[in-house]
Order: sequence, then structure tokens, then C-alpha cells
Amino acid sequence: MAPSLYQAITLIVPLVFAIVFHEVAHGLTARALGDPTAYEARRLTLNPLRHIDLLGTVILPGLLAFAHLPVFGWAKPVPVDMRRLRNPRRDMMMVAAAGPLANLLMALAAAIGLAFLVRVQGEGMALDGNFWGDNLVNFLSLNLYLALFNLIPIPPFDGSHIIEGLLPSPAARIYRRARRWGMLVPMLVLVVLPMLFPGFNLVGRLIDPPFHWLGDHMLAAGNWIASL
Repeated sequence: MAPSLYQAITLIVPLVFAIVFHEVAHGLTARALGDPTAYEARRLTLNPLRHIDLLGTVILPGLLAFAHLPVFGWAKPVPVDMRRLRNPRRDMMMVAAAGPLANLLMALAAAIGLAFLVRVQGEGMALDGNFWGDNLVNFLSLNLYLALFNLIPIPPFDGSHIIEGLLPSPAARIYRRARRWGMLVPMLVLVVLPMLFPGFNLVGRLIDPPFHWLGDHMLAAGNWIASL
């Protein structure tokens, strides 16, 4: 298999499933809190075809990865009707937090899978170039990255919904207006500014330290669980 095709498969497949788990977690949490909109739209499924946005899930992340820029993407958003939640402000925070939490759980599952893979194939195995090992490494990294990335408090990311729920109502209404710009604000902050000013690395400063800390502890937890 050509290296570029191999890299694309071991990157895009884990990314698609990481995003799908993230979106379904939003919908399941909303349904548990009184809003069945995602269920009614038949979006509470792990079938990737129901969630994939060709640009946001495949093309943009691939281009960013090959350009060595921060990789992010999106799926078709699972519909949530805040008005149908039992306690809209509080429950919307919980719905928003469910996506990153699902990614953290998937990252832990990948760490456990890696630990078992090493035990099955031998302690001296090389993960690099091993198809299942590369997929698990990327699934672990991408889930951690998506969890932390989505907690950045920039609309429309999940962190913005959490911040909005914590703000007093007047401030929350002002903050909510930024959503009208969609992905333009994050594209400006996370892609355009780093290209214009190489020293501007918001993602590195905010995400790299917790990313490495969580990754190390999840790998340790995976090894501990595999040894039981």
C-alpha cells in the first residue's frame, strides 16, 4: 500500500469514528434530558454515513494534516432543540460536555486496546507500520485532541456552550451572537493567524500540555487494565 494512502486510511477512519461517537453522545444526552430531536431525526446511530460531512469530516482534516496545521473537523451536527430540554441552560451545558467526555472514554478504550495488542504480539513489537497499532494510536490521539479542542470556548465549539451556561443571562445573550459567524472565527484564529504569524500557536499553548498529560496517564491506565 502506498505510504500516502496508508496514512490517509489510518488517519481518516479513526477520525470519522471519533467524530461520530462525539455527535451521538450529544444526541443521547439531549434525549435523556428531555429533547428527542436527534432521535426523531434518526441521528442516534453509529452509521458514519448519517453523520459525515464531506468537507468537514474528510477533506479539511486531510488537507490540514498534510499541511502540518492543527487538524480539526466536524460532522453534520446532531440536532438539539434547547427549548425542549427540561432545564435549558443547565442541560445544554451537559449536552455540550457529553461530546468531549465520549472522546475521552474512546481514548481510554484505545489505550486499553493498544496495551492488549502489545501483549498479544509481544513486548518488542513496533507499533509504527502495524496497521492495527497505527489505527489505535491515531484513535487515541484524535479522541484526546477532539475532546480538548472542542472545549476551547470559541463558538461554535462545545466549550462555548459551557461558558454560555455559566455566564449571567445578559452576558450569555451577547456571547451567543458570535455563533452567527459559524466556523469563520475558529478558522481565523486556528488556521489563518498561525499562517500569517508563525509564532501564534493558540492550539499548542492550550492543548499540548493537557494532551500529553492525559495521553501518558491513559496509556498507563491501559497497561494497568491489560495486566489484571
